[in-house]
Amino acid sequence: MTNLIYEQPLNEKIRSYLRLEYLAQQLQANLDHDHQHRCFDPLFSLCELTERCDYRGEVLKDVDRQLFALSKWQSLPSIDDEQIAIYISRLSAARDILQVALRPGHELKQNRFLTALRQRFNMPGASCNFDLPQLHYWLAKPWHVRQEEYQDWMSQFSSLLAPINLLLELTRQTTSYQSKHANGGFYQGTSEQALSLIRVKLTAEQGCYPTISGHRNRYAIHFVRFDEQKHSDQAIEFELATCS
Repeated sequence: MTNLIYEQPLNEKIRSYLRLEYLAQQLQANLDHDHQHRCFDPLFSLCELTERCDYRGEVLKDVDRQLFALSKWQSLPSIDDEQIAIYISRLSAARDILQVALRPGHELKQNRFLTALRQRFNMPGASCNFDLPQLHYWLAKPWHVRQEEYQDWMSQFSSLLAPINLLLELTRQTTSYQSKHANGGFYQGTSEQALSLIRVKLTAEQGCYPTISGHRNRYAIHFVRFDEQKHSDQAIEFELATCS
């Protein structure tokens, strides 16, 4: 069976973090494989997001809060002290780097090649070689040369993406999956703690996907039949994780 995981953020901060994480994953995929001109889409999206909003302050606050929480967990008898120490070390190192780093993407704004491409990429079909001969030239470079250049461009965002990835990793680990049953394709729940993320694990063989809504202490899940594009009236078995 093929298990798919669907995630729904319940606040704007986690929504932003998930978008940045997704773009980071796309960047890495482009580094591992030659995706030609498509590699610029996540790069320019990251430039756009980091120019529009300065995430540094919020991320540093979240890292400090997480470090404080981890230090308290170390005294609990059921906690793996070694694992906690590893996370504290990783978070502390990521915080130190972010505190002194330039604003993510700052140096890319000085890159005339990328600036020319970015201006054209928002136009449909504007990456033809007669529109962007410089792109045509760049794509003809050996793959290992383009990899090195792309790695350098990616590194401009690593100071921000590294702590965000750690924060999301820890958020997902705040709870484990529980088996649930949705009568008539619908499930709703509440939580005494404020939630930040809902995760639904579902087998693709059931032929449906979840649409998730909620805010802080309550949430609802509707399962939609993919082929019919309407809410299912069948009983759905799934796994649920509610992360605070």
